Amino acid sequence: MPIVAQSTETTDWVSRFADEVIAESERRAPGAKTSPATGPGVVVASGLSPSGPIHLGNLREVMTPHLVADEVRRRGHQVRHLISWDDYDRYRKVPAGVPGVDETWAEHIGKPLTSVPAPKGSPHPNWAEHFKAAMTASLAEMGVEFDGISQTAQYTSGVYREQILHAMRHRRDIDAILDQYRTKKAPAKKSQKPVDEAELEAAEGSGAAAEDDGSSGSAGYFPYKPYCGNCEKDLTTVTAYDDDSTELTYACTACGFSETVRLSEFNRGKLVWKVDWPMRWAYEGVVFEPSGVDHSSPGSSFQVGGQIVGIFGGKQPIGPMYAFVGISGMAKMSSSKGGVPTPADALRIMEPQLLRWLYARRRPNQSFKIAFDQEIQRLYDEWDRLDAKVADGSALPADAAAHARAVGTAAGELPRTPRPLPYRTLASVADITAGHEDQALRILGELDPANPIASLDEARPRYDKAEAWINTHVPADQRTIVRREPDAELLKSLDEPSRQSLRLLLDGLADHWSLDGLTHHVYGVPKVQAGFPADATPKELPPEIKTAQRTFFALLYHLLVGRDTGPRLPTLLLAVGQDRVRALLGE
Repeated sequence: MPIVAQSTETTDWVSRFADEVIAESERRAPGAKTSPATGPGVVVASGLSPSGPIHLGNLREVMTPHLVADEVRRRGHQVRHLISWDDYDRYRKVPAGVPGVDETWAEHIGKPLTSVPAPKGSPHPNWAEHFKAAMTASLAEMGVEFDGISQTAQYTSGVYREQILHAMRHRRDIDAILDQYRTKKAPAKKSQKPVDEAELEAAEGSGAAAEDDGSSGSAGYFPYKPYCGNCEKDLTTVTAYDDDSTELTYACTACGFSETVRLSEFNRGKLVWKVDWPMRWAYEGVVFEPSGVDHSSPGSSFQVGGQIVGIFGGKQPIGPMYAFVGISGMAKMSSSKGGVPTPADALRIMEPQLLRWLYARRRPNQSFKIAFDQEIQRLYDEWDRLDAKVADGSALPADAAAHARAVGTAAGELPRTPRPLPYRTLASVADITAGHEDQALRILGELDPANPIASLDEARPRYDKAEAWINTHVPADQRTIVRREPDAELLKSLDEPSRQSLRLLLDGLADHWSLDGLTHHVYGVPKVQAGFPADATPKELPPEIKTAQRTFFALLYHLLVGRDTGPRLPTLLLAVGQDRVRALLGE
């Protein structure tokens, strides 16, 4: 199969795939890739089934070709990124956890997704449009340029009529290809983790992949499935077909309805998935399309499609198989399970640049996780360090390339936060101030007294993302609530060394009232108390200083917020304010 080789070297995988795609496009149609007058040029494709919430695993199906297409476009070539909305797929099951949906939606199983009602309260006309809308909005925020194709529109308008008739004429050839795999069992694979049905569904680019490969019976094999003219479901069986007249007879097992139609005029049905996908490769001239890891198995949609596409006079696209995308704290993702994070969920708590970077920095065959827990703060720290390295020219070439692909596209840079303050600092401020913007501005303005921010807009949208993360992903028992009154009992019980450490802190508080100043001061108190300079490095200090620092920090947290831990102490002190800090620490 024409799968692009994936190196294990730390290189810019997007550039390598772009090289392959340009070369393949040139082999297929010399010169067509560079001139707008000769057609679409390089065609890359993604397939999404709006059968439920389109989750962050599905996003890899889009981001992989998007990044490659954007690199090809940066080089001056014509590129068309197609997203086929598989909205003419059958409604297979009622996904769990979708608001406005109950068990009554089960009566629609078997209908096209565009014939299923949208969830209650949705402004959209049907099920497919409801879930397409959320994904389309997220892709726009991420700067993903694409041409969307509704398969409902394609099939019901007769666009594929000749392809359908061609498939029916060559049904025996298609059946022979499929039959090579029907009796084969996939060899057992060694895996570090079990792959269950949910993981396979999450990795599959289209929800249609679970369909059968056509109906066989006394009348033979047929790669076409009509939707019933009475109940609209695809629980139908073709019982007769005449190639000359194109008369097709089918019967519905759901409602008992049957009819005879002329396929040359009939637009209420579709090719089965394993025939539909390669037909589209040929019809659209797709050069590059990724596929889920399950496509490595014998009889998979991608492998079988590589043989069937020739029947339609086309070639199989090149493209990598992509690995799973997980969520911190979740073993796997599947849109059928409900509550699986979507791109919109991620974009509520992180800027689009960070989300793009997570997909750009890892080769498609590498799995990775997207953080919705405390790990997001570390990811943002890593991102900010990379941003600084790119700015001073010290970033490695592959890292700089991933950064460039994250911050913008060939069309230009994405909007960014004017003053990108540390995410963990913004989250702490949002946590402590509980939505009071005037207090948040006061604290953020004191972070860098020499260059204070004058408006929260300077810290947006990053501040809003951090606030959303605090409000939606941090449990109530982990939120920070500053004490209203001093803990008199704890203060009274302190020994002299503890009292001394508090006096040292308070004596230098005013002189160090900035984020950097307080960081130096808070860490320096235990050093000074032990007889060392405040700026002594860890190498110059005995191991017990770290223990003393931890003890001192725990004491401050208890006195300020009544817990062992909390936000970073310098941020917490700024948030509480000098006067209140002094009161809570017993001055």
